Amino acid sequence: WNNDQGWIACGGTDGLLKVLKLENNNNNGDKKSKSSNLSMNQTLDGHGGSVLVASWNQQYHKLATSDENGLIIVWILYKGTWYEEMINNRNKSVVTDIQWNKTGEKIGIIYKDGAVIVGSVDGSRIWGKEFEMELLYLQWSPDSKFILFCTMDGEIHLYDADGNFISKVQTYFNETGVGVIKISGCEWYLFVNLIVINKYNGLNGYVDQDVPCLAIALENGKIQLMRNEKDNEPIIIDTAMRYLNIKWNRDGSLLAVTGMQYGKSSQGENKEVCVLQIYDAYGKYLRSLRVPGKRISSLSWENSGLHIALAIDSFIYFANVRPNYKWTSLSKDVIAYAYSKPNKSDTYITFWNSKTNEKYTKLYTKVLSLISYDVYCLIISKSTVEDNQYIFTVVNSIGTPIHTKVIDFEPVCYGINKTRVYIASSDNILYYQFKTLRKKEFQEYTFNIDDIKNIGTSAQDIAFGGYHLSESNDPIVQIAVSDSCLIVARQSGALLQFSLPNVILENQYFISHQPQQMQLNCDSSMLSLIDNSGILKIFTFSKNENHSLSDDFERKDVWEMKWSEDTPDSFVVLEKTRVIVFNNCEPEEPVSYIGNIFDFRDLEIKIVQIDEIMKNPESPTKDFISIIETKHVRETRRILEEEDISKAFEYAETISIPRLWKIISFFALNNFNFDVAEKAFAKCQDYQGLQFIKSLKKLNNKDIQRAEIATYSGNIELAEKIYIEIDRMDLALNLRMLLGDWFRVVYLIQSGDIGDDVLLNKALNSIGDYYYEHQRWSQALNYYVQGRNIEKLIQCYYLLEDYSGLEKLMNSLPDNDTNYKTFGEIFKSSGMCHQAVKAYLKINDVKSAIDTCVYLNQWSDAIELAEKHNFKDIETLLSGYAKRLLNERKIIEAIELYRKANYCQKSAQLLYNLADEFVKQNKSPLQIKKLYVLAALEVERYHQLNKTKGHKKNSDEALAALEGLLVEDSKNTMNTKFLDNAWKGAEAYHYYILAQQQYYQGDLDAAIKTAKHLCEYDDIIDPKKIYCLLALISFHNRCFATCSKAFVKLESLQSLSEQEKDDIDKLALSIFTKFVPEDPSEKEVECTNCGSLLKESESYCSSCHLNFPICIVTGKPIIEPYHFMCHVCKRRAIEREISGLQCCPLVSYYYFIYLICLLN
Repeated sequence: WNNDQGWIACGGTDGLLKVLKLENNNNNGDKKSKSSNLSMNQTLDGHGGSVLVASWNQQYHKLATSDENGLIIVWILYKGTWYEEMINNRNKSVVTDIQWNKTGEKIGIIYKDGAVIVGSVDGSRIWGKEFEMELLYLQWSPDSKFILFCTMDGEIHLYDADGNFISKVQTYFNETGVGVIKISGCEWYLFVNLIVINKYNGLNGYVDQDVPCLAIALENGKIQLMRNEKDNEPIIIDTAMRYLNIKWNRDGSLLAVTGMQYGKSSQGENKEVCVLQIYDAYGKYLRSLRVPGKRISSLSWENSGLHIALAIDSFIYFANVRPNYKWTSLSKDVIAYAYSKPNKSDTYITFWNSKTNEKYTKLYTKVLSLISYDVYCLIISKSTVEDNQYIFTVVNSIGTPIHTKVIDFEPVCYGINKTRVYIASSDNILYYQFKTLRKKEFQEYTFNIDDIKNIGTSAQDIAFGGYHLSESNDPIVQIAVSDSCLIVARQSGALLQFSLPNVILENQYFISHQPQQMQLNCDSSMLSLIDNSGILKIFTFSKNENHSLSDDFERKDVWEMKWSEDTPDSFVVLEKTRVIVFNNCEPEEPVSYIGNIFDFRDLEIKIVQIDEIMKNPESPTKDFISIIETKHVRETRRILEEEDISKAFEYAETISIPRLWKIISFFALNNFNFDVAEKAFAKCQDYQGLQFIKSLKKLNNKDIQRAEIATYSGNIELAEKIYIEIDRMDLALNLRMLLGDWFRVVYLIQSGDIGDDVLLNKALNSIGDYYYEHQRWSQALNYYVQGRNIEKLIQCYYLLEDYSGLEKLMNSLPDNDTNYKTFGEIFKSSGMCHQAVKAYLKINDVKSAIDTCVYLNQWSDAIELAEKHNFKDIETLLSGYAKRLLNERKIIEAIELYRKANYCQKSAQLLYNLADEFVKQNKSPLQIKKLYVLAALEVERYHQLNKTKGHKKNSDEALAALEGLLVEDSKNTMNTKFLDNAWKGAEAYHYYILAQQQYYQGDLDAAIKTAKHLCEYDDIIDPKKIYCLLALISFHNRCFATCSKAFVKLESLQSLSEQEKDDIDKLALSIFTKFVPEDPSEKEVECTNCGSLLKESESYCSSCHLNFPICIVTGKPIIEPYHFMCHVCKRRAIEREISGLQCCPLVSYYYFIYLICLLN
C-alpha cells in the first residue's frame, strides 16, 4: 500500500500483478461510513511466475517487483498509467527481498543464494557482493547508513551502506539455544532513537524519545522490539502464532502482526485460524481480530493509520483500525486531547469547548493517558526526573491544575470520581482525595488487593502508607469507578465490588472474560466490559440476597461504548462503522457513522471525529462534532410533524422521558398551544417553563409572543428579527443586553437611532471586559479607549508592558485625578522612578514620591525632593538605613547609598576605611589602588558639588541649613589628609605597583627612580615594604649607596622586631663587606627655570628651589616645560610617554566605570 498516493500493489500466481486504488469517500471530513470502490484497477503484464516481492518508492513514484524466476521489473507512473521502466534478471537465484531506502534514492536487492545488489533510482549499479549465506530479508536503517540482512539460519547481520560487515545483532527469543529458528519478518521504522541514529524528521511528532523502532519476528511466534541495532535490553513478545508478518504504522505507535493461531471454529472444532494482532510500540497487546481464510500472506498500513489491508488467499481484506488517541470528554461540551508537534518531544494538551469554540492549550511531558469525570480531567504522565515516577494531575475544564500527585510505582489502571483518584498497580490500589470539604479529612490510603479476602472488609482498616512491592498471583487488570462504587477486575476473572466512599468489599463475582475497558452506568447498577477481542458484555448487579451477576447481553466487534448520563439502562455502542443505541439491551436501528462517542444524555449522542481533529489539532472546528438523536426522539418528532399533538402526548406518556416532554412543549409553544405546553412542562417538572407560559399569556401582542417563544427556544436571531420588523428596537436591544451580547448591542446602537452615549460606553467597556478576561489585552485596549475607561486602560497598558503608552495616558489626565495614585504604584513596581514621582506630585503626595525614590534607591532624587518641599525626615531615614547596612557589614551597599544621595564625603570615608582594611589584610595592591582611586573620585565630586552650590544664591533656608550640615559633617567624619590630598593614597600604590613592574621588566634605572620617589609615601604604605623594595632594586642596579641608605632606614624602624633587625644587620654586613657603598655616576640635566645642573632622578632644584612634578607613566621627574596633565586627577606625564596610552594610568578605566555608575 503506497502511503503517499494510496496505490495498492497485488502480486499473485502465474505472473498476476495488479495496481489498485480505492476511492477516497472521506474527503472533506465526511462522517458517514460508505463502502469503498476502486477508482483504478490496472493489470501489469511482464511476469511469468508467481510474484513474490513488491516494494514502493514513494518519493519517485516507482514500483519494484520480482517473481519466482528471479525477474525484477521496475514500474513507473506516467499520465495515470503504470509502465515498465527497467527489467533485470540474474538467472541464478530467486529474489527474496527488495527494499528502497527512506529517501528512495537507493534500492537493495537480495537473492536466496547470498547475492546482494545495491543500485540507484536511475538503474545504475552502486555495488554488488556475494555472501556465503542464504538471505531472507533486508532492511535499510532510517538514515540509510546501515543495512540489516536476515539469513535462513535465523541470524541477523549488520552491514554499512557500502557492504562492509559491522556486527551481528543479538537475538534473545531462543530460550533453549537448540536448533535454528527461522526469521519470518523484519521491520525497521523511520522513528529512531535520537542518540544512535539521528534521522527521524519529526513530521508526525514523537511517540517518545526512546521508543522501540526495530521489530524482528520469528516463525515460533516471538517478536523482538529494539530501540536500535545495539539494544541489549529488547522487548520480547510471544504472539502464540505461526507464520508471522509484521508492519509498523505511519508514526511507529502501532505494530500490526498477522499469523496463524489455534482456536475454535464457528462449529466448535479446534483448527488454525488467521489472526491479526495489534501491539503498541512497547509491545503491549491491544487488540486481535480473527479473519476468514487459510493463511495471511501479507499486510500493509494505509497512510492515515486508520486502515490496514490483509492479503488472504485470493482476497484483499480491509480492516478499520481505531487508534487509541489520548483524549477524553468532560463538562458536556469540552474535549481534551493530547498531541505532539513536529520536531518537538513535548506533549500539548488542548481543552476545546465545542460550544463556544474556546481553546486552552497546556504543555506537558511524556503524557500517557487522559481520563475524566464530570468537570475534572486526570492527566497521567511520566516523570522526566526519575524513571520510576509517574505524575497524576487533576485539572478543570480549561486545564487549570487542581491537584498533583507523584507516585513511585507503575500504574496499570486508574479512575476518578467527583472527589477521589484511584490508582492500581498489579497488586496495590492507592486512592487519595483531591477535593475535600474539610481540611482535616484524610488524603491518601494504599491497600494490597490480596489482603481483601472476606465480604465486608474495609480497605481503610488494612491500609498502609506508601507503596509496598509484592508479587500477586492474581494481578489487577482493570478498574471502574463511580461516586458510589469501585469495581476491580483481576486476571483470574474475579470481579470485586466495593462500596464508596468507605471502600468496603460488598460482593465478589467471577467472569470468563478479561476486560480491556470497563464502565459503570449512571447509578452503578450495571457494568459494561469490552475484552481484547472486541466482545462487549453487560453485567447487571442484582440486589437480591444471592447478589448474582447476570450477563445475558453480548456483542462482537465493539471498539467503544458509553452509558447514558441520565438513563441507567441506555447505552450507545460503536460497532465496526455503526452507531447503535440500546435501551434495556434492546437495539435501535443502527446509524452508519465514523467517530468517537463524545457524550450521551437527553436521548442525544454527540460524536466527535478525533481522527480529523488530530490531522490539525491546533484548529478544531464544530464541523467535527455531530449529534445523533435516539429512536424515541426521532419518533416523537415524526408524530408531531405527521400526526396530531395528542398522539405525541400519548407516546411520551408511555415512555416518560423528560426530553420528550420538552420537545412536545416547544412544539406546542411554536403553535401557540399554551395549554398543551403547560401540561408538558408540568410532566417534565420544568417550573421555569410554567412561569414562562404565565408571562406569555399576559402579552397581548402576538408578534411579541412569537419573539419571546423564539428567545426561550434559543433562536435569538429570529427573536431579534421579529422585534426589528415590528419596530421595537428597544426590545431587541434589551434582548441582546440580557444575553450579554455586547457586540450586537454596539451594532444596534450604531445602526439605529437608539440608546445614548452612556449605554454605548457601557457596551464598549463590556466588550473590552470580554477580551480582558480572555487575556487578549490588545483588543481590550481598543474598546476601553472608545469607552473612555481609564482604570482598565491603565491595566491593559501595564499587562502589555507598554510603558510609553501608559506615560502618555498619564500626561493626558487633569491634575488631582484619582488615577494618578495607580500610575504611581505601577511605575514604582516597574522601577520607573521619574514617572512614579511625577504621578505622585500630581496629587501633592510628596511623601509617596520620596518613599518611591528611597524604595528604588534613588537617594539624590529623594534629597532633592526633600529640599524642595521642606521634608525633614529624609536625613533620619538615610542615616538609619546606612547604619543598618553598616551593622550588617554591607559596606559596598552603604557606599552606593551615600553616593546616590550625594553624601560624597561619607562614601569617600567608607572607601578609605575599606582600603585601610585591605592594607591590614595584606590584599592585592591593585585592589587597594582601586579603592583609593574610587575614594579620590568621590572627594573630587564632593568639591565639585560644594563649588556648584557656592555659586548659587542660598535664599532657601532649608538649603542653607543642609549645606551647613554637609560641611560640618565633613569636618567630623573625613580624614583631613585625604580631604586635602585625595589622590595621595592612589599615587602611593600606583608607584608601588609601577616600581615592581619596571623591576620585573628589567628596567632597573626607571625602577630605582620610581622607588626613590615612593619614599615620600611612607605615611600611606608600610615603610618596611618601601625600603625593602628600594634596597632590592638598588642592589640589583649596583647602586650600593642608595642600598646602604635603605638598610639604614630599615634598621631605624621601630616596628621591626629584634629578630628582624638582626637579620637585616647580617644581610647588610654580607653585602657591604663585598661592595663599596657607592652609586654609579648619574646623568645630569639642566633646570628649565634657572639653568643649574641637577641629577636626572632629582625632583628638586636646590638653586631656584623649584619642585618638578613626577611622571605618572615612568616615575621620572618632569623637567620639560610642556607636558600632559590629567583633567581628573590633575597629575602630570611626559607627553612622549603617555602618547601611546588611551587614558591616565593612575585613574585608568576605573574613572569610566565611575562615570557609568553616576549616569545610572
